[in-house]
Parts: sequence; C-alpha cells; structure tokens
Amino acid sequence: MSGRSIAPMSDLTPFALLVGGTFLLAGLVKGVIGLGLPTVAMGLLGLAMPPVQAAALLLMPSLVTNVWQLLAGPRFGTLLRRLWPMMLGVVAGTLAGSGVIAGTAARAATAALGAALILYGVVGLAKPRLRVPPAAEPWAGPLVGVTTGLVTGATGVFVIPAVPYLGSLGLERDDLVQALGLSFTVSTFALAGGLMLHGTLPFAATGTSLLALVPALAGMALGGWLRARVRPETFRPCFFVGLLVLGGELVWRGLA
Repeated sequence: MSGRSIAPMSDLTPFALLVGGTFLLAGLVKGVIGLGLPTVAMGLLGLAMPPVQAAALLLMPSLVTNVWQLLAGPRFGTLLRRLWPMMLGVVAGTLAGSGVIAGTAARAATAALGAALILYGVVGLAKPRLRVPPAAEPWAGPLVGVTTGLVTGATGVFVIPAVPYLGSLGLERDDLVQALGLSFTVSTFALAGGLMLHGTLPFAATGTSLLALVPALAGMALGGWLRARVRPETFRPCFFVGLLVLGGELVWRGLA
C-alpha cells in the first residue's frame, strides 16, 4: 500500500500511560485539596514535552473540572459582579502573553513554567496572611488579573497571583472555592483562545485532551474518597514541596 505507514499501536502506549497517569494523579490532588489539577498536569507533562503541547492536553480536563467547581457554589452571580474586572484582566493578560508559550523558545517556556511552580510552592508553604481591603479591589483586581493572565500565557499555570489574591478577600469557604473555579474556568478559556490565536491548538490535541478527562475524573473521585480519610491540611505541605522539586527540575532543564 502506498503512502505513509501507520505507526503501530504499541508506540502509543508510553504516551497513553504518561497522559493517563498524569491526569489521574492531578485529579487525585484536586479531589483531596480542591485545586492543583492544572498545576500538577502542566508540571509533569512539562518534563516530557514542550509546555505548549502540555497546555493543549490540559484544556478539556481543566475546563470540565473547574466548571463543575464553579457551578457547585452558592453565589455565582454575586461573585461574578464582584470579580468581573479581574476576569477581564485575566483574559487580556493571557492573550497578550500567550506568544511566549506558543513561541519557538521552548526552553524559555519550560524554565518559566518551573519558576511559576517554585513561586506557587513557596507561597503555599509560607501561607502568608494577606488581606485586601474592599476599597482596593477596584484597582487590585484588574492588576492581579492581568498579571495572572501574563503568567498563564507564558507557562500554562494560572494560580499566581490569583489564588493568594482571592484568598485575601475574606470570602467564606464555599465562596472562595467557587471564586477559584471562576478564575480557573476563565483562565482555561483564555488559554485556549491564546493557543488558537497563534495556531498551536491542533484538532488532534483537543481529542486527546477529551480522552484525558477520564483519568482526571477518576482521580478526583479517588481524591474525594481519600479526603474523607486524610485531612487535606496533612496533604497540602507534600503537594507544595512536590511543586518545588518539580519546578526546580523544569528550571534546570530550561536553562541547561
């Protein structure tokens, strides 16, 4: 038969194991502590592929799990009215910064991803007690949103500085979880838009991303089971220390 030969299915096994195992673990982390799926997935996949490819695989699991988290909360409308300036900043910053992750400087993007993980790990372990007064929100929200978007566009990680900022607003626990879901959902859509803008979101990647949703949801279910048996406060330090190690490895790879 003429034309290109089709690679044997066995060649796909290591890739399938990598993607399945990564999203199973990332989903487990999210199931236990309520966040971390995109961060863990980007970090682990970044060890094996350029961040732009990892970001494309991340989109569907991130979108579905964060929309789930967003809609499960009690006051979506109230939070949206309060946080929409930040969300606009996230979109603008992500689209502006997406040229970094979608560009040809793969090593720089890998190092930036590692630096973002290290910063998140340090903040998570330090647990700074921040408090943003309501009077500062009109300018602080858009500034944090744009900064978060720029980090997202460069690395595919959308937790810094959004997570510490939202934690500083004095929200009730359920409202904070829903606010995080809102921020992560907007960031996921914005990242997809940035990748499409630069032509780095192939159709094949979206199909694989959809398949990655299965282990992600399985991991979340397992994480929910563990959450009832292991205190999340016990698990969190291990998560952040893991991010420090993973981030250091990615920085070393990017700069070596």
